[in-house]
Amino acid sequence: MRQQKRRVGIRSFAYLFTFVVILYVTVFMNTPYIVYQPGRASEVAPMIRVENADKDEKGTFMMTTVSASYANVALLIASVFNANSEVVLKEARLGDKTEQEYAAEQVYYMNSSQSFAVQAAYHAADIPYKDVVDYLYVFSVPDTSNAGQFQPGDRIITVEGQHIPDPQALSALLSSRKIGDRVEAVLQRGGKEITEQVKLVEVKDADNGGVKPGFGVVIGAVQKIEPQIPGKGVSFTDTDVGGPSAGLMFTMEIYNQLTPGDLTAGHRIAGTGTITAEGTVGAIGGVKHKIVAADREGAEVFFVPVKNYGEAKAKADQIGTAMKLVPVSTLDEALDYMEKLAATASPAA
Repeated sequence: MRQQKRRVGIRSFAYLFTFVVILYVTVFMNTPYIVYQPGRASEVAPMIRVENADKDEKGTFMMTTVSASYANVALLIASVFNANSEVVLKEARLGDKTEQEYAAEQVYYMNSSQSFAVQAAYHAADIPYKDVVDYLYVFSVPDTSNAGQFQPGDRIITVEGQHIPDPQALSALLSSRKIGDRVEAVLQRGGKEITEQVKLVEVKDADNGGVKPGFGVVIGAVQKIEPQIPGKGVSFTDTDVGGPSAGLMFTMEIYNQLTPGDLTAGHRIAGTGTITAEGTVGAIGGVKHKIVAADREGAEVFFVPVKNYGEAKAKADQIGTAMKLVPVSTLDEALDYMEKLAATASPAA
């Protein structure tokens, strides 16, 4: 009897141990893969503030996103049976960047796309403007430099009490110091300002091939666009979305609020595409996932960059969507389409 109970106990322990191992492997163990799936189609109007805006908007403009999840075994298995999932290696997404550097880069691209969207909308609405550097942004922090004082995503507010208008001005300021000197830098990190006494390190001087004092971090500039007509300012709310692909839809919404009338004409308009200050629409990634996201939100029209149209059309045909796909290469083409749509009495088909 005791031996039988002992065997039952050993068997129960073996079952429990096996269950725990399977649970760990399928749920908690990391894999080198990322799973892309359709994200959201989100209204952009709540993300934008336009002074003295024309709010007469019965329809909506929507940006579309791709969901990216670090995959466990369970998600990989589920992805096999999901026609809207795409599995890729992490290194294909990150390249030689750390996850923190990749995230910081995506935030920078989003901020830059917002600046370009404002410029493109002002240009289309015949509103003169000027662009100035808003702040300097830290892309990456090499291990050999000031890794303890800077982090990817930091905003450089002032250096030695001075607002720095561009990376060249920062280089000029630091060149008057010596390697090993410390300078005071006010940074914004996670919405809070912090002050660091930054030690200057040796960096390459691109002008003469020598070395000079510097921060030793990779920096970019984020532009601020200021209208030269009072009461036409544009700003954005914070968003958890990164990347440049919402540029076109931001521009459409800004233009709609800057100008009289309702460009949406009561329609649900989704889309994707980068934008330049001149209004050129550029290609993006993950368009097949964005098609699905827009269809789920009941979009009637989807603006897609010309270079992405083939992939978008294939996915639209696969899911049988009734959305009208409109390939565009410029903002003017998108605006022309919307003006013609608004002139018709019936919704798009």
